Amino acid sequence: MFILINLKAYPCDPLEIANAARDVANDSGVRIAVSPQAADIARVSDTGVETWAQHVSANNYGSYTGSTLAEAVANAGATGTLINHSERRLTLADIDTAVNAASRVDLDTCVCANNPAQIGAVTALSPDSVAVEPPALIGGDASVATADPDIVSNAVESTNSIDKTVDVYCGAGISAGDDVIAARDLGASGILLASGVAKADNPRKALEDLVVPI
Repeated sequence: MFILINLKAYPCDPLEIANAARDVANDSGVRIAVSPQAADIARVSDTGVETWAQHVSANNYGSYTGSTLAEAVANAGATGTLINHSERRLTLADIDTAVNAASRVDLDTCVCANNPAQIGAVTALSPDSVAVEPPALIGGDASVATADPDIVSNAVESTNSIDKTVDVYCGAGISAGDDVIAARDLGASGILLASGVAKADNPRKALEDLVVPI
């Protein structure tokens, strides 16, 4: 299982979480990555933890003020990027362009979508992975894998019917090891979470609790 921690714009210490994620990954053998704010990518990457961007823009070099270039995040040390998170939505055309931009600099890509139908649409764009995250459950106490397991299993089925090489992750409300196991049992090969670690009083313990059952 792959665990991707999205720090969003939470008032947390990205280095504390990065160091904890690195250590727990090394101790457990579980793949764990951290997705900080763009300005923190370089220093998070310097800890040695796998580092992902939260977003890359659907454009190349040029007159694009405020853009986050795939080249820039790759040069800062990121090895992957989220695309189309529910809090940073893109059109389908821009998702396609962003996936191609990320692939141009060898960034792993995870395209987020709200439901199995959207998952099918973005799978056709050939990202490395997709993640189903129902917006209503994001940031809540109920995990998508237990509150609405059909969304996860149907997303896996939708992806596999189009391209079996694309990994399927799930997110929204995941905060405990049991949630990770439930996601795995439904066919997901990874999870996305944010507040369960970013808002935890002890991020290392929160991560250890996630990986123990795996």
